[in-house]
Amino acid sequence: MALGDPALGNTCPTPVPLPKVAISASPPSLGPKAKDHQPSAQENLPAPKANAEAIHFLSNLKQEELQMLLFSETLAMVSDTGEPQGELIIEVQTGNYTDESGVMSHCLLVHAFSRSFMDKMLCGNSLLGYLSWNLHIMEQCSQEFIKFRVLPMERKMSLVKQDDQLAVTRRVKEGEEVKTEVTFVPESSTVGFISEAANLVLLRVMAWRQTVPSSARFLALDTEGKFCYSTYQDLGFQKIQVGRQQVEVFIVEQTVHSVKGIPNSCQFYLLSDGHLAKRIQVGCPGYCMITQMPILREKDETEPGPAFEKRPLVWEEDMELYSRFVDRKEELRLSHTSYLRQHPEAQALISDFLLFLLLRQPPDVVTFAAEYFGPFAKRQPPIPALRSSHRPSPFRSLDPKRPPH
Repeated sequence: MALGDPALGNTCPTPVPLPKVAISASPPSLGPKAKDHQPSAQENLPAPKANAEAIHFLSNLKQEELQMLLFSETLAMVSDTGEPQGELIIEVQTGNYTDESGVMSHCLLVHAFSRSFMDKMLCGNSLLGYLSWNLHIMEQCSQEFIKFRVLPMERKMSLVKQDDQLAVTRRVKEGEEVKTEVTFVPESSTVGFISEAANLVLLRVMAWRQTVPSSARFLALDTEGKFCYSTYQDLGFQKIQVGRQQVEVFIVEQTVHSVKGIPNSCQFYLLSDGHLAKRIQVGCPGYCMITQMPILREKDETEPGPAFEKRPLVWEEDMELYSRFVDRKEELRLSHTSYLRQHPEAQALISDFLLFLLLRQPPDVVTFAAEYFGPFAKRQPPIPALRSSHRPSPFRSLDPKRPPH
């Protein structure tokens, strides 16, 4: 495995023009703004840009969907002869990120770690990334090393979002010699950028959806820390052996089109819920493979509620309802009889009104009733002298100064 290889099975190099670059022998201090940093060299290459398909794919990511992709997985790193060489651990979970201004955000936390031996030499990778729910980079730190006997090599890279720009710091150590490169990229030039951490999540999304945006062209960083294009290709389905069972996997090939050198391709064999079953880096003899089948997650399908047919209620035919009706009817009849017995004036008042109504036979019964029962009201205003000019009405007050109700 070469030092520049994406050993974590994720990173995609992406060409992007670096507007400001500085190289020094010691780690520099990152200023808050690109204009505060004076570069010693400039690159005039045209900046690559993600196409509309890539931007559209990222903008359609849903938090509910990403919540289903939060799990950890472990793969064995195997040589071409089948001998175990180490392991790769990938974990995606939720976390909190606090930026430079002290603002805390709920985010995705991606952690990946690998250790292996190559020709009896220890080598490894580590990755820690904070992502927004649209897979935008907030901060990422990665490290790769190979413990050569004569000249150990180590590479570190950090990405930090600072206001309206992305600060990229790349540090390469060969023996005792250390080279550090700092780049500030405007935020407008990072639209559609897929970091190493974002790539691990994006692959799970493609497996979950069983679809690949083949025409999409994303941005990524290559092994030299330069922005370049990254593409994905659907290689279809295949059956592979995992332990004692055969499982169907969805194969996605990612290619990072480096600015300098040949493209770098990796093939990812993904289970239906996003678990990585196998990873092959094109041109490398070794590969990563799961040793036992995980418990697959399934999409939650909301079952329709039971449909109850609305039946007409024929209470007369229901023994219990009819019995309640008869009992209540008798209860009310006895209550009314008792009330009229205790208040004989009520029956006399109603009888007088009916008799008066039949004698007069007015065309407007409601107005007639209002005039008849008006004097019985406790708050009835005095009747005006010219009664005919203020005919009582149930919808109008007899007091001309009071507005109608």
